[in-house]
Amino acid sequence: MKMIVGLGNIGTRYDETRHNTGFMVVDQLARDYHLGAFTHLKQEAVAVSGVIDGQKVMLVKPTTFMNDSGRAVGPLVDYYNLSLEDLVVVNDDLDMPVGKVRLKTHGASGGHNGLKSIIHALGTNKFNRIKVGIDHPKHGTVVSHVLGKFTAEERPVFDDAVETAEHALEDWIKGEDFAKLMNDYN
Repeated sequence: MKMIVGLGNIGTRYDETRHNTGFMVVDQLARDYHLGAFTHLKQEAVAVSGVIDGQKVMLVKPTTFMNDSGRAVGPLVDYYNLSLEDLVVVNDDLDMPVGKVRLKTHGASGGHNGLKSIIHALGTNKFNRIKVGIDHPKHGTVVSHVLGKFTAEERPVFDDAVETAEHALEDWIKGEDFAKLMNDYN
């Protein structure tokens, strides 16, 4: 089984905000493959499972707040005895412009508290991730920026990035090596 974890914050207040980029990517994948509704798991997450290109896939959204995402991801990886090669985490990234997508096989959190929490819970930083750029705020605070929505000018560029991230995930699900995909998509 392959597990794709989108990071974000639960609640309608956070819908479509920059910080919910990971949720938006997994939601799009679930819609495009008609996987149905996300249901609650006892591991502090909602998930939907299905088969994509012959591969069993679970899409996960932690129901903890972003900064505690590891509380859901760690127990899920343990419960399903999942190899970290079969895990991808999708998150927003302030250090990249809106529309930029970057794949990584390992690395530090880059200041992203959701990734920090997952690294702590897994005891390693060696897991696949797809980062989607949301840019730094031009004015205002970082908090108001990440919890704000994309502007009308940014939204089409962001939507293209969601599509790119989805294509990368589809290629990975089909069996492409994640390190090779880094060369293709970065």
